[in-house]
Amino acid sequence: MNIALNEKLIREACATNQRNNEAIFPALKGVSSTNEIDVILSEIQRIAELPMEQSTTLPKEAYTSEAFFSWEIENIFRKEWLCLAHVSQIPNAGDFINLDLLGEPLIVIRDKSSKVRVLSRVCPHRAMDIMPPEFGYEGFGTADWKDGKPGCGNTRLFICPYHSWTFELDGRLKACPEMQEADGFHRDEWGLREFRSEEWNGFIFVNLDGEAPRSVAEQYQGLGNHIGKWKIQDMSIVVENSWECPCNWKVLVENFMESYHHAGAHAKTLQPLMPARGTWTEAENPHFIRCHLPYKSKVRDEIKAREAEGQQWDVFPPIPGLEGEDRLEWGLMLGLPLFTFLVAPDQVVWYRIEPIGPDKLKVLTTVLVPKDVKAHPHFEQMLERGAADAVTFHLEDMEVVTAVQRSLYSKGYQRGRLSHLEMPIWLIQRYFAARARGTWPTMDRPGSPGQSPVPLD
Repeated sequence: MNIALNEKLIREACATNQRNNEAIFPALKGVSSTNEIDVILSEIQRIAELPMEQSTTLPKEAYTSEAFFSWEIENIFRKEWLCLAHVSQIPNAGDFINLDLLGEPLIVIRDKSSKVRVLSRVCPHRAMDIMPPEFGYEGFGTADWKDGKPGCGNTRLFICPYHSWTFELDGRLKACPEMQEADGFHRDEWGLREFRSEEWNGFIFVNLDGEAPRSVAEQYQGLGNHIGKWKIQDMSIVVENSWECPCNWKVLVENFMESYHHAGAHAKTLQPLMPARGTWTEAENPHFIRCHLPYKSKVRDEIKAREAEGQQWDVFPPIPGLEGEDRLEWGLMLGLPLFTFLVAPDQVVWYRIEPIGPDKLKVLTTVLVPKDVKAHPHFEQMLERGAADAVTFHLEDMEVVTAVQRSLYSKGYQRGRLSHLEMPIWLIQRYFAARARGTWPTMDRPGSPGQSPVPLD
């Protein structure tokens, strides 16, 4: 008996797998040797030096080890640019988003001058979270929660619920009752900490250690030259879905970037449109991976025929100004390590990935379209279809990534060989190897050439 894939079943399966994973942890404690990280990194270095034709998967410990996840936090995530939000999520002064990233309670805020900032939520007085998640009560202070749900909204000020210290939207301390007897206390020295942040093509990034050697624009220049045609900074997020997934972040990112699984997980959805064997990956780059997912010939002919008759083929109206292959394929992008998105002829899909542990993450899946599309007379019908498609694709992925993570703990796990269609996985391995050497791909080793497009019938 076949049971239709649905969101309720997948979310229940995620919760079950997470409980199963957690039950395994006590048996794993103390098993790994003290040089566990060195052993994992040494193996990554070895396989990263193999040619693509000999490539293999990572050791399972890279996806299950608490120690290695801690290494990733300190040596990868805190040192690189991480994408937190899109400007359309905080369009007005006082709009904010709260999130907890790698143990850092953060606020993404548009201040009174319309500048976007990333502030710590930790009060400098007694370390209270000034907007603790799933805690406190709505309406404390000046915040109005969006849709009545803590996490995002609009506020005039930030008020710590512990001792009512009050902060301006730029983080400056505005008021601190009963501090007049504290010797040498100066209010202007006790604001919320601000993290280094930048906007790029409408996306908001943070660098937690503040020492990234390049700006976001410099780091992703090659991507920027391409995606500028979509004018993402002028788009709006029209679909948002939040998920908790019991898998390692690399399992999700590897799945997002390789299209070999179109033939399996997406056999009824994506494979008929963009067959796995026609997908290809560009040459190695220090900071990003870019893949092409062309529509097959029959689909291309259908698009041209429909548009010649003045009809719309895509879910949403085509992005103005797109020509040639940009109009007839999806483009997968990974701004290393976590900036995961795709550009399509009619929309942009962005995933905000928040690693929580070696086998757990949060992900926000979104769909962006040009702002004027929301004024289209048939927008609600288009949105209903687009939202349903976004959930369907993600459910198909969730089913496999959660099962993969569960199997990584198995005695039956075997290191697999990679197909040429999984080149992005190999490039991610090479990125890890380079970062472990203190550099980035292509900077101390020759870069890998890209693949060539494959004609599709």
